[in-house]
Amino acid sequence: MKPSTEWREQVAPDEGERFAGYARQFVAMQRVKSAQFGNGRALHRLQHLGLKARLEVMVDLPEHARHGLFAKPASYEAWVRLSNGSANRAPNSRPDIRGFSFKVLGVDGPGALGDDTQCQDFALIQRPAFAYPKTDEFVGLALHGSEGPLALIKYMVGRYGLLGGLRELKRIAGAFAQPFTGFATTTFYSAAPIACGPYAVRVRLVPADNTLRPADSTDWARDMADRLRAGALTYQVQLQFYVDEAITPIEDASVDWPEAQSPYVTVAQLSVAAQDADSAEGRKLAEQIEAAVFDPWAALADHRPLGDVMRARKVTYFESQKARGAA
Repeated sequence: MKPSTEWREQVAPDEGERFAGYARQFVAMQRVKSAQFGNGRALHRLQHLGLKARLEVMVDLPEHARHGLFAKPASYEAWVRLSNGSANRAPNSRPDIRGFSFKVLGVDGPGALGDDTQCQDFALIQRPAFAYPKTDEFVGLALHGSEGPLALIKYMVGRYGLLGGLRELKRIAGAFAQPFTGFATTTFYSAAPIACGPYAVRVRLVPADNTLRPADSTDWARDMADRLRAGALTYQVQLQFYVDEAITPIEDASVDWPEAQSPYVTVAQLSVAAQDADSAEGRKLAEQIEAAVFDPWAALADHRPLGDVMRARKVTYFESQKARGAA
């Protein structure tokens, strides 16, 4: 099916007030966790590694892909941040969402927030879709989950009833329990759409070498550091295009857009350079990356985030950044 430019966002009239309320809740939780663990993010608090990389935009892309960052072949320096999704600094053996964010540097153009931007950020997770269609249910899950299992069970039963709450807990547990084999061997997704010029897309990051062995343990940082001492790791950056609201909905983040109806297009290559993450230089870079902002709204206007989840991130990420002194 052909990519379409007929996508539309559906902005609820109460979004501004509601999203501001979510932001206040996340910042309150963030302050509690920062008092416990030290200054940090509301979610994706535990950084495994901060790494240097390079993005190479490919030649001869299809016309519908040639917008913004991908308008022409180019080479950019980049930063990579690998993380756990939790608000806590939990053991790696605990099921969690893993994050692979990268910041493309040296970009220059109109930004998604109105001013010019010098970077293009991508915030990816190992799940192709979110647990819920919109932000409201996710907020409850994240905030109560940060308080521990009992608080989460109480919230789920209170919201969905006894049987409904137990079903939801089972469904969420099943999604979290899917095996994670390490950052070198896992595919990561934006899970929510962004613009690509007049089109709407989701982003996928795929390891270029599908013969790599899984990590030997849950020490994800050590696994990646050891691999990168031996050589670079390469990933394909791919776009999946909106075709229609039934197949590739903009506002429902729980739908994994089907690849059969909307195939991915490889647009760039991200090479995480061979490096010594344990060296003084590597530790200094990790500190810079930990202090930096990785925000899908730190983007070119041609790649502005789309949909309820992304619009909520605009507000909550900014307030979280201010709370930890990053904005």
